[in-house]
Amino acid sequence: METVKHLSLQEMEAGLDSIRRSPKEIGKLIMIVQRPETDTRQVLEEGRLDPSEGLVGDNWKMRGSHSMPDGSANPDMQLNLMNVRVIALISPDKARWALAGDQLYVDLDLSGSNVPPGTRLAIGTAVIEVTAPPHLGCKKFSARFGSDAVKFVNSAEGKDLHMRGINARIVQAGIVRVEDVVRKL
Repeated sequence: METVKHLSLQEMEAGLDSIRRSPKEIGKLIMIVQRPETDTRQVLEEGRLDPSEGLVGDNWKMRGSHSMPDGSANPDMQLNLMNVRVIALISPDKARWALAGDQLYVDLDLSGSNVPPGTRLAIGTAVIEVTAPPHLGCKKFSARFGSDAVKFVNSAEGKDLHMRGINARIVQAGIVRVEDVVRKL
């Protein structure tokens, strides 16, 4: 069995400048990950975003959410986006990126000052809207990437830069493909 070496907090902090230099207005979709079942990941070249289904084939709707009184899926947590520079820093092995659990990995500044809740992003033929619920590192993230990775993304600067990612909802159905432009509207 292969042992994965996790980076130290200091190693991750040394890469902060790259994250801060993320594009502000126009970025790129680098990876699409569908989660058909809990702890199952399927990397896609193309996906369909639907306002009622989320990323079609993903388990978002079926899984539901403890944040909703009736346990139904939270529409404000329909999509998870992560800055690809963050995951590349935390895990230099691209084959492990999908383990973070996000559906869209983008090269775009996801900080609260750049894409606050209500910001709309065009990706391919779809439009999504950033929502308010925070996205933070958890036990699963720690198990997959190490406790220092959680400290890194949940630090004050990590929260400001939304290094663990952001939540969004789909406002216009469409097709998204790897290498599509991600543009603030």
